[in-house]
Order: sequence, then structure tokens, then C-alpha cells
Amino acid sequence: MALWKPDTSFYPSARMAMQAPPERHAYVAALNPGEDGKPDAICVVDLDPDSDTYSEVVYQLDLPNSGDELHHFGWNACSSALCPYAPHPHLERRYLVVPGIRSSRIYIIDTKGDPRRPEIVKTLEPQEVIGKSGYSRPHTVHCGPDAIYVSAMGSKNGDDGPGGIFLLDHFNFDVTGPWELHRGDQELAYDFWWHLAEDVLVSSEWGKPSQFEDGLVPEDLLANKYGHRIHFWDLRRRRLQQTIDLGREHQMVLELRPAHDPTRQYGFAGVVINTEDLSASIWAWSRDGENGELWKMDKVISIPAVAAEEDALPAALKPFKAVPPLVSDIDLSLDDRFLYVSCWGTGELHQYDVSDPFNPRLTGKVEIGGILNRRGHPRAEGELLGAPQMVEISRDGRRVYFTNSLYSRWDDQFYPDGMRGWMVKVNVDPDGGMEIDPDFFVDFGSTRVHQVRLEGGDASTDSYCYPS
Repeated sequence: MALWKPDTSFYPSARMAMQAPPERHAYVAALNPGEDGKPDAICVVDLDPDSDTYSEVVYQLDLPNSGDELHHFGWNACSSALCPYAPHPHLERRYLVVPGIRSSRIYIIDTKGDPRRPEIVKTLEPQEVIGKSGYSRPHTVHCGPDAIYVSAMGSKNGDDGPGGIFLLDHFNFDVTGPWELHRGDQELAYDFWWHLAEDVLVSSEWGKPSQFEDGLVPEDLLANKYGHRIHFWDLRRRRLQQTIDLGREHQMVLELRPAHDPTRQYGFAGVVINTEDLSASIWAWSRDGENGELWKMDKVISIPAVAAEEDALPAALKPFKAVPPLVSDIDLSLDDRFLYVSCWGTGELHQYDVSDPFNPRLTGKVEIGGILNRRGHPRAEGELLGAPQMVEISRDGRRVYFTNSLYSRWDDQFYPDGMRGWMVKVNVDPDGGMEIDPDFFVDFGSTRVHQVRLEGGDASTDSYCYPS
């Protein structure tokens, strides 16, 4: 796993990473939502437009266990290995760290021998993960300078909190223990990211396992019992420093995307739904001008719900007579210019110019799927269920890929007619604007697909310690 010189996919800055070669394949988390005992899988998709198998699944690595519910996963190492305070430049971006959010099992998958035929080399069983970390339901994986960080949604006793973060060793992938030393009143967990040069970690909130594993709990949503806070931590000292409440009505604060350039101390958070008007929103965090040691949050984008006839809606939405946008993922290009926002309810992917992060401008929109319209694709027959969900951007910012599944039980609630998994590519104009690539569509059949990781890294994988 150690190299004599840094992995060529590591870059000191985001600007340098934008000059990397284009990706040739993607790794996609594919889950089996049925009760037939079939396992989940990691699929390899050909992204090379000059290949005979372009836009096809060229390999499927079936996992040895059923019921894992693959969701998010990440690389063992990335450009953060070049950071000066905890350098590990001789690591290589070789292993995928793949958690099962329902099983609490973690697979270590080696991509080096044949990148298009990866293989499992180690499995961390639930007893080890839960016993050593104190957490269950592992969720998000980020490669840090000093360890592999994994967020978890549940505590060791199952359905309760607190959720948090634990660490894996870079070299043998053993669980080294929980990350937090002093957590204050933080209880709910979801995503986390950081400003490495500032020693600041930011975390968000979704809910406890009992609030998502069997689907959305309407009573908890209407009572504003899902997460609505952002937490700022001292990364090196591993303790909570500040919590900001966005308001109880702003339910489910999910994906976090900090600026890639370490001199820019801001980032974006996506909020799924406002229980007062069903809108979704994007918030920006930044240093508080009155006190540079504290942070503030500003709502910078609001996306309204769409009115609808009750008969056209799934049962979960009939009382509201509207379709909420349900912003479930956001992603930021490496030059910090374009923010992509997936509206899983309305079937839209939005592109915003965030050169001024506090005054975003809508510069592009594509429509596909959606609860109401179910818009199709040139290479697919008929209507499409699901909508833009997990979003990934190529390092040069010219291509955006997305998949359509959120979480199996939530899929069933909002798209009850039976969802098939699919993946789409969007071509981006460097000056703003985008369009769906008519030649790229991957149909995964009854298998549902979620997180996408691109060969050599992407816009939500790496963090950088040197300015662009």
C-alpha cells in the first residue's frame, strides 16, 4: 500500500486537480431492495466515450452478505495525504471503504490489480465496528490526513443516539475508536466535512435509525424531530465548539460542501424540507465578522414546493397537495464556482453560480424523473421513477453524473410504483449551463443505485491544504 513517491492522483490544490486526466470508469453502490436474499454490489461503469462498452456496467462485484444496504462509500486515501501537519504522501488511492448502513458491516475493496474488476480484501463485521467504535449504522467515509473518518447514524445499542464519527487506521483498516472527546449536546449525525487548514470540522444532522430505517416517520417530521442544527468542532482537539440551530422547521440538514480552496472559509449545507411551506433550502456558513472565532449561517437559496392534485401524489404527500423539492444532495465544483443541487421530489438538477457564495445565481437546470412528471431519457423507454439524487462532478468540472435512489424505504414511500435504478450524465458549459447527455444512460434494472465514485477522485472525495 505504500509508494516511494506520492500517488499521481494526489494534488496539492484543487486547481491542479482540475488538470487531471478524465475519468474512465466509475464505481457505483448498488443495493438490492427485495427480500429475495440477493446481496448488494459495487458496479463498475464504463465512462470512456471512445470505448465499445461506454455507458455500460462492465463488472459487478456482488457482496457476500445480504441486507447491507449500501449507501455512501469513499476512498482510503486522497489529496489530504499531502497536508503538512499529518503527511502520509506514500499512501495510495487504492481501496474503497464501503459501509453497509443497515448491517453496520464495512468492506475494504481493492481496485489496484484490475481497476475494472475490484475485489474484497477485508471485511469488518458489525461486532467489531460497533464494539470498537461505540457506533452503528456507518454512513459517510472521508480520507483524512491522519486517519480514515467514518460518520455513523446510531449508537452501539441500536436505534438511539448519539451518532457521531469514528476512525479507521490508514494501513490495516482496523477500527481505532470514536473520534469525539467532548461532544456537548450533539446527538444526531449525518454528514461531516472540514476546513483542514483551520482545524475545523463541520457536521450535520439527519435522524436516529428509528427515524429512517423503515422510511420517513411523518409524525416526527411534522413535530420537527429530525435534525435542524449545524455543529462546528475543533478538529485537532476533537471537541464541539459551536452549534447553530437553523430553526426547527428546517428539517434534515444533510449534505455539507466546504470550499475546496483552503483560503476560503465558507461552505454550503442542504436542507431537505421546511415543514411550514415544504420548500427546500441551501445555507452558507462563514466566519462571523464580529467574532472571527465563531461561525454564522445564512440562507442563500430557497426552492419552493410545486402544487399538485391529491390523486397524483403518493400517500405520504396527499395531505399536503404539493410536491416538495426534497433536496437530498449538493456538490461543489473544484474551482468553487458551480454548486449542483438535486431536487429528488420535483425531478430537477439545478446549477448555481456561487462565485459570490452569498448571492448564488441559477445558471442551469435539467429535468428528469420526478414524483409528478416522471420525465424520460432519450435512451430509456417510457417514464422514469426516481430523480436526480446522488451527484458527482468530474475533476475538470465538465461532466456531472447522478443516480436516482435515496434510501430503499424512502424510495418506496415517494415512488411506490416500483423504482428501477439508473444513472445519467450531464455535460456542462464552462461558462454556465448544462444539458443531459443523450448517449449516456445506465439501466440497473431492479437494483437501485446511490453513491458514485470516479476513477482518480472527484469533487466530493478530496480535500486540499494548499491554495489554488
